[in-house]
Amino acid sequence: MEYALAHRTDKKLSEGRPDPQGATTGEGGVNFALYSKYAQAVYLLLFDQASNEPTDCIEITQRTGYAWHIFVHGLQPGQLYGYKIKGPYDPQNGFRFNEFKLLLDPYAKALTGPFEYHDDRLCGYDTNSPLKDVSKDTRDTSEIVPKSIVIDDYFDWGDDAAPAVPWEDTIVYETHLKGFTAHSSANVAEPGTYKGFIDKIPYLKELGITAVELLPIQAKFSRKYLVHNGLTDYWGYNTIGFFAPEPSYSTGAQLGCEVVEFKQLVRELHKAGIEIILDVVYNHTGEGNESGPTLCFRGIDNPTYYALRGITGQPYSLYRNDAGTGNILNMENPQVLKMTLDSLRYWVEKMHVDGFRFDLATVLGHKRG
Repeated sequence: MEYALAHRTDKKLSEGRPDPQGATTGEGGVNFALYSKYAQAVYLLLFDQASNEPTDCIEITQRTGYAWHIFVHGLQPGQLYGYKIKGPYDPQNGFRFNEFKLLLDPYAKALTGPFEYHDDRLCGYDTNSPLKDVSKDTRDTSEIVPKSIVIDDYFDWGDDAAPAVPWEDTIVYETHLKGFTAHSSANVAEPGTYKGFIDKIPYLKELGITAVELLPIQAKFSRKYLVHNGLTDYWGYNTIGFFAPEPSYSTGAQLGCEVVEFKQLVRELHKAGIEIILDVVYNHTGEGNESGPTLCFRGIDNPTYYALRGITGQPYSLYRNDAGTGNILNMENPQVLKMTLDSLRYWVEKMHVDGFRFDLATVLGHKRG
């Protein structure tokens, strides 16, 4: 659609700042900053509803280093947005830009809904072409992709403080956020949610638990073969948003409510003297290999975010699969390392998480070659 390539907005704009990355509320509006080393043009799309076409398409022309940034006056928390990026579609050399695909903000703090593969349009290539991923798909995805949500970080934490239980006294209870309360036998008001988990805190106290380790609760992506078989990525080891709590575990009271509901859970656990540890997956993302969809990182800056490898005798860039999941993040790149550290810092400083368990941590240290 042409709106993806044409600047149109009546919003007042300023150049903004390159850091922090993501969408940051400020006096009178929101600052947007996105890293892309190889992009030729970056467009910020604003939406009034998750399933609608964009109300505004704003070309970001200001760039500091490789960070594209703009300040949009008049925006408030709750604003829905996404990105479209122009650049070379040249898979042989690692570039998979596709300006027809709406992309999540890698720093998005909330999404408008669970992210599942339900349409081949999510792929940046023509799934029916004999050229496979070397082809380019020109169908627009603005209406079918979950949107990123601008979030206000304010929360009344009261006198919240980390329990800081000594290691020798620590008893860890590993569990799945949804599975812990999804069954009717859990006897909670909101089964399978962050709020439902709060109702089980007295039970954890009875067991003598001092720390809860939650299986991944960062926003996940359910892959094609699962969805087409009526399944979902239940365990959550297929992350697509490293700053956003999984929206399907919220009550759905309003868009983005999972952020506040997760904070409420942390606050109540701390009141009970229980620490919270997150199982985190920074070794790969839910986009998978070259046959996977273009949802975020692949369409923003594929050779920066992913560790690529060539085929001997061919100028073709495929994904390193050290994690056995189709791709691995390129931790040797300063931007990827920055994003990972920013994510960890966010969960500690803004969400008050006490610790982390790293999935396939050894992969994070893998070198090229």
